[in-house]
Amino acid sequence: MQFVTLEKLIELKLASGMTATDRLKDLADVQELIKIRSLPKDIASRLDPYVRDKFLELCEAIEKSKTS
Repeated sequence: MQFVTLEKLIELKLASGMTATDRLKDLADVQELIKIRSLPKDIASRLDPYVRDKFLELCEAIEKSKTS
């Protein structure tokens, strides 16, 4: 049985959510992964450049919601 890495799952979900307007749930899934797993921002450096900014944007949104 083969498994996808967490980084690859995040990349796939972000790319899907960024390119298909009917796949916003994929962005929400990544946001939940960040919250539940307490994923650090530095994971972005291991992601494909195409999705890095979106990952960081979601991390920042979570941080802002914690301080509000």
